[in-house]
Amino acid sequence: MTDKKLGELLEELHNELSNTEAVDEKGRELLRALNSEIQKLLDQSRDRGSDDSLLERMQDTIDHFEDTHPTLTLALSHIMNALNNAGI
Repeated sequence: MTDKKLGELLEELHNELSNTEAVDEKGRELLRALNSEIQKLLDQSRDRGSDDSLLERMQDTIDHFEDTHPTLTLALSHIMNALNNAGI
């Protein structure tokens, strides 16, 4: 998984967020934290290690939005899979 592909998935997530009408406070907090963590990963060198806490937070976010925002959940799942495939 290249940084370019991950960046494209992040862009997809940002587009989905802009089309999402109602996100509760917990959801906004979860998404802000994930966005920050993913941006840090993109800014780091290619020698990245695994970050289980990021994947756990991402799964928590997916679980939170699963019933109320299925399209957002799908975008988050794609990013999580990309991070897993990249060894992050």
